[in-house]
Amino acid sequence: MNQLSFRAMVVEETEDHRFIRRITEKTVSALPKGDVLIKVHYSSLNYKDALSANGNKGVTRRYPHTPGVDAAGEVAESTVSDFVVGDRVLVTGHDMGMNTSGGFGQYIRVPAQWVVPLPKGLTLKESMMFGTAGFTAALSLIRLEETGLTPKNGQILVTGATGGVGSLAVAILSQRGYSVAAVTGKAEAKDFLTSLGAKEIVDRQTILDAPNKPLMPGRYAGVIDTVGGPILSYAIRSTQYGGVLTCCGNAASAEIQVTVYPFILRGIRLIGIDSAECSMELHHKVWQRLSSDWKLTGLDRFVKEVGLDDLEPLISKMMAGGITGRYLLNLNK
Repeated sequence: MNQLSFRAMVVEETEDHRFIRRITEKTVSALPKGDVLIKVHYSSLNYKDALSANGNKGVTRRYPHTPGVDAAGEVAESTVSDFVVGDRVLVTGHDMGMNTSGGFGQYIRVPAQWVVPLPKGLTLKESMMFGTAGFTAALSLIRLEETGLTPKNGQILVTGATGGVGSLAVAILSQRGYSVAAVTGKAEAKDFLTSLGAKEIVDRQTILDAPNKPLMPGRYAGVIDTVGGPILSYAIRSTQYGGVLTCCGNAASAEIQVTVYPFILRGIRLIGIDSAECSMELHHKVWQRLSSDWKLTGLDRFVKEVGLDDLEPLISKMMAGGITGRYLLNLNK
C-alpha cells in the first residue's frame, strides 16, 4: 500500500518565495504518520484552503503541501479497532489541510481522534456539500440557540452571506423558521440569497457607510458573522437588547472598533466560533444535527461539483472574492 500512487494538488515554494500549484502524483508512503489511511471520495473548497494554496504562512508553515481541510471517504487501512477497512468516515478541522496533507489528494492519513464515522442520514457526497462551512454554520446556530434564541426573538443578520459559511447559515436558519437578513456586496447575488430563504438583502456598502456611532438602532436579535472588521463592528452596534452574536472569520479584517456600550447598556453577547479544535463530542453533536433535523432539502441547488483539475482558477477566484456558494471536490472526477 505504501507504494500506491495517487493524484493530489501540491503547493511548492520556490527559492524566490513564490508559490506554485500543480496536480501531480504522490505516494502513500509520503503521507504523514497516523492511525487511519482514508481513500478520499469528496472534499470541498474553503477560504482556508485558498490561503494555504497561496502560501499563507499563518495557515501552512511548511511546503510542499497538499491543502484541503475537508475529506470524506472510506477507510483503506487502520491500526485502531475503532475503524476497519471499508468504514465510511469524514474528517474536518484539526490540523488537516493546514500542516497535515489534506483532502485535495485522493488519500490522507490522520490520527484516529480526528475521524468521525459518517452519520446515518448523510452520504459521503452530502457530508462534503456541508463540509467545514456547514459545520461552522451549524455550530454558530447551536451557540445562538444555547442562549435561548428562537425565531420569535426577531431577525438574524448573516454577514458574508454568499460565502460557504454564510450561504449555508442563511439556508439552515431559514429552514429553521428564522427571518434572515443577508449581507452581500454582490448585487447579482440577490436571487441566489432569496432562493436560500433570505427575507432581506443588505448591501454591504450601506453598512460601511453607516455612521460610526457607539450604538445604532437595535435591529437584530442575533448575528452570524463570517467576516470580522467594520461589518462585525456595525453588527455589534446594531444588535438589540439581550441579543447574541457569533464570530467565525476575518476575511474583511481581524480588527474591530467598538465601545463597551453595546455590552453594558444592551447586555449583548459575542461568542467566538472555532470549528478546528473543538471537542470530538461537539463534532458528533453538530454532524448529528446536520444529518437529521437540520439537513437541508435541495442542498445541491447551490453546490457546484468540480474535479482536481478545476481547482486552480477557483482558488484565484476565491481569493479575489468572486465565489458564490459552495464548490464540492470530487476526487474521482
